[in-house]
Order: sequence, then structure tokens, then C-alpha cells
Amino acid sequence: MESLFEPAAAESILSRLQMLEPTTRARWGKMNVAQMLAHCSLPLEQYFRENKVRRSLTGFLFGRMAKKRLFSNKPWPRNLPTAKQFRIKDQKEFVQEKKRLAAIIQRFSTEGFTITQNIHPFFGKMSSQEWALFCYRHLDHHLQQFGV
Repeated sequence: MESLFEPAAAESILSRLQMLEPTTRARWGKMNVAQMLAHCSLPLEQYFRENKVRRSLTGFLFGRMAKKRLFSNKPWPRNLPTAKQFRIKDQKEFVQEKKRLAAIIQRFSTEGFTITQNIHPFFGKMSSQEWALFCYRHLDHHLQQFGV
């Protein structure tokens, strides 16, 4: 399974990110491309404790079970539920969000391994390696959503 700590995997994600345009349309879901970019930055900011979202009751109850599926080799289903703190409903500026996401992906792939454990608001305590797998899969899922 690919991880953002693998330079080739991180570079692949960044290359795909550069293929997005302000007019790129989603294949599924409700977000436009700028909203998706903003949404994808939030878990990475959570990892660096720049975006503090508390663990939800649903996460306490079901996070461990969901985490098993998260790390399986099965593709993620479309339209998965999203914590309300990670839902982006307001309009975002595409270029700004694209730069923000690219910068935090680069930071994560080069500095993120130094952090050993952080709490994910749904999945709970995860190692840095688990975060790197999760973030890769999350980004891959949304880039596929937008056809890149």
C-alpha cells in the first residue's frame, strides 16, 4: 500500500494535483474542485495540530472498525460520510487552495515522519505511518473523484 512517506507516491499525488483546473468537475459528490482541495488540507493540518478537531462520539464507537476497512486494499466507496468539521460548504479560491494543499503535502512527506502519534477525530490514535497511508488514500480517493 502506498504512503505519503514514499517520495514516489508523494510526487505522484503532487503531479496529479497539478492537473486540476478551476473548471474540473467531480464524477460524484457535492464538492466543487476548490472545496475538495480545502477539504483535503484539513486532515494534514490535523496531523500537524494546526486544525484541532475533537474526537466524535461516532468515532469512539465505530472508528476502530472503520479503520480496518480504511487500511484494506479495497477501494473506498463513493460518498462516504464526512465529519461536519471537514465538510466544506462555502466557496473557496482555487489557486490559493491548490497551493495550500501542495505545500502541506510536501511538508508532510518530508517532516511528518518525526511525529509518532496523533489523534484522528474519527479513527483515534494512529501512528505516523498509519497517517501517511490514510492521507495517501484520502488524497487518491478525491483525485479520482475529479478524474486525475
